Amino acid sequence: MSNSSYYPYADRYPVLRGLPEEGRSRDELLAELREMATAEDASWENGKVSGSMYCGDHDHYAFMTEAFEMYGHMNALQRDICPSSTRFEGEIIAMALDLMHGSAVEGAEPVGLVSSGGSGSIFHAMLAYREDGRKRRGIERANVVKPETAHPAFDKACHILGVELRRVPVDPERTTVDPKDVAAAMDENTVALVGSAGNYGYGTVDPISELSDLALERGVGLHVDGCLGGFILPFGEELGYDVPVFDFRLPGVTTISADTHKYAYGLKGTSVLMFRDKALRNSQYFFMPDWSGGKYCSPGIEGSRSSGLLASTWAGMVSIGRSGYRRYARAIFETSAAMQEAVRRHPELRVLGRPTFLFAFTSDELDIYLVNDALRQRGWRMNGLQYPDALHMAVTRPQTQPGVVEAWDRDLAEAVEYARQHKGEAAMSGAIYGGVPGGLTPEAVDFIEVVMADMMDHHQGLPEE
Repeated sequence: MSNSSYYPYADRYPVLRGLPEEGRSRDELLAELREMATAEDASWENGKVSGSMYCGDHDHYAFMTEAFEMYGHMNALQRDICPSSTRFEGEIIAMALDLMHGSAVEGAEPVGLVSSGGSGSIFHAMLAYREDGRKRRGIERANVVKPETAHPAFDKACHILGVELRRVPVDPERTTVDPKDVAAAMDENTVALVGSAGNYGYGTVDPISELSDLALERGVGLHVDGCLGGFILPFGEELGYDVPVFDFRLPGVTTISADTHKYAYGLKGTSVLMFRDKALRNSQYFFMPDWSGGKYCSPGIEGSRSSGLLASTWAGMVSIGRSGYRRYARAIFETSAAMQEAVRRHPELRVLGRPTFLFAFTSDELDIYLVNDALRQRGWRMNGLQYPDALHMAVTRPQTQPGVVEAWDRDLAEAVEYARQHKGEAAMSGAIYGGVPGGLTPEAVDFIEVVMADMMDHHQGLPEE
């Protein structure tokens, strides 16, 4: 199987360069799809892939797929034809608000929406803050302050929306933002602050309580990005793990994003954005009452979308329940602790910050990417970080299988020895978000660097607003 090509599987199947004149047999197409899916599943089923496949339970996938099948052809935009979509979405939001202690909110009505993913939830939050700032405070050039470690989806959303994004540096040893630095970056046009629970790089939780106090003091919003940790940290807290409060129990928290397609074990393509008060949610609505096609109202960016994702997410969450989520969380936290302990047994390696279910490690003595090269040769797909160079493992259910921790312990020891023996040589792997299985060829790295340099040159050449 050739996956390094710009045309994957070109050595096995014909490459389509346009719409075929005649359709192919459904049975033939399904067989082709099944063959590819089976081969690709084998790349993560052994538990050696960081993140990506958060559930890994094919029975659960099949159950959600059956739920999707009933509603995949229905349009959630047309609730008069598909009223079940309102039930599914409303109850998904209610379950998420329950986890985030929406009942602790006084004097407001917590609400939410289901978006297409973490980036979608973050985009809608930034849109709501921009519009709220315009309406309530007359701010025409809003800014948002985020830790550098917060997800680039904030940068992307602010770029699209014309909101200034101010990044606050984060000490890589601490891995979480200092509220004093956040305060120093704010001004009269700040509409919101950002904190992560936990951040993508290190799996650590920003000091949300202190950021909440700061947001209240300055009269701005606070978005907690729980896209990664939103559906596992609450269960870690219930189990007695050291998880700081990050939700609506803190009065300054005004929005929270949490991805149902991650540790809620839903199919890819859903996330929940929760608002402390529906007035903030309503500020992002789009109305066009004078269109010839009829009065148009949209609660978010998406228009038509499949009810299948709502149905499958709802069914998946209800089938697991609190006890199921606690059980899975316990196994993940225990596995993460065991894998971290294996890292700490090597004096050349160092775990960064105080991680939870996700941990990152670096080295002051070895090229951590030589370690990564050796791990890749043994089937591991880690996520690469930079500033400093580091690797992280987002522990998911596949890692909780018997034998995975033992394989990690053994393979990591061999990878450290490989890095010792090849000290001074150039590593093949690097820090690319999402990663590329098998590493990047030098040609691929050169290509990416050229494309990114061109993009940066173009961006820097744009006139300021």
